[in-house]
Amino acid sequence: MCLLRLSALGDVCNAVPVVRTLQKFWPETRLTWVVGKLEAGLVGDIPGVEFITFDKRAGWRAYRALRRRLRDRRFDVLLHMQVALRANLAGLMIPARMRLGFDRARAKDGHTWVTNARIAGQPRQHVVDGFFGFLEALGLPERELRWDLPIPPAARAFAEQHLPGTQPTLIISPCSSVRARNFRNWSAEGYAAVADYAAEKLGMRVVLTGGPTDLERDYAAAIGRLAKQPPIDLIGQTSLKELLAVLERATALVSPDSGPAHMATAVGTPVIGLYVTSNPDRTGPYLSREWVVNKYPEAVQAEFGKRVEDIAWGRRVRDPAAVNSVRVADVTDTLMRVMSSSNAPINMSR
Repeated sequence: MCLLRLSALGDVCNAVPVVRTLQKFWPETRLTWVVGKLEAGLVGDIPGVEFITFDKRAGWRAYRALRRRLRDRRFDVLLHMQVALRANLAGLMIPARMRLGFDRARAKDGHTWVTNARIAGQPRQHVVDGFFGFLEALGLPERELRWDLPIPPAARAFAEQHLPGTQPTLIISPCSSVRARNFRNWSAEGYAAVADYAAEKLGMRVVLTGGPTDLERDYAAAIGRLAKQPPIDLIGQTSLKELLAVLERATALVSPDSGPAHMATAVGTPVIGLYVTSNPDRTGPYLSREWVVNKYPEAVQAEFGKRVEDIAWGRRVRDPAAVNSVRVADVTDTLMRVMSSSNAPINMSR
């Protein structure tokens, strides 16, 4: 069986329980996963799975390389779990008897033309539930909701070095994307206020994480400048495995809809997701939906004049000012609830 899910980090994380379910209930099945080069750095060492890396930066050479790699093979089943044009073209390079894809309502960019079987149509599902639909179509209704992503000793040593001891730790991953039309990222002022609340009221250690882009570095500088107690800045300083280890040591993560939100879910860390322009019922952190600060219904009403139930599933809000509806109290109150529900000590004396 071949699984095709190239990107992005969050969706690749969401696909891991499908692999774990196959490994548990169909242990004799040989599994191959065609995955993006970046994403392979996160999941590419899962035991018992053959990984084939697809480097999108190589352009057409990536497709030729994939075709050469698989030209003498034929899979019984291809789980075509991505509908983007790049993935659909990559799927054409994978020989398979059954090419199982999404239902017509979710298919796009020619997805129906490169598949010969479809999962059942479910109009309003979380991404994780949609992925499990592939197994249900094959007659496997069970679910193994487990990630167990390998974390190398060196990555855990990195996390221990920067976050020693057992002090409750809040991770803030402030940015979702560098794309100009994303509109998911909250203000540096808001993050700084949450960081001060966590440090002063809850006795937490606060850490910033993210990639090395100019946008993320600018956020780190602004938050550090605005906060009374500047957080530990690890932005641009972690590999994916090191970030996973840091998230594993955290008490909670504050983040918009992003890859780190799903990485934190994979290691069992509660996620306070800031969801305004995307629907948390579709893409929220799967095990932390009770902690989501959900302003999406308000944003949908403001932009479209409709309820969430009356618009297309997963439709995004494009108003750059919508994220301003998130209040500091929304986040700090949720953080207090997370802390109260965990075994982490709360120091209210500061």
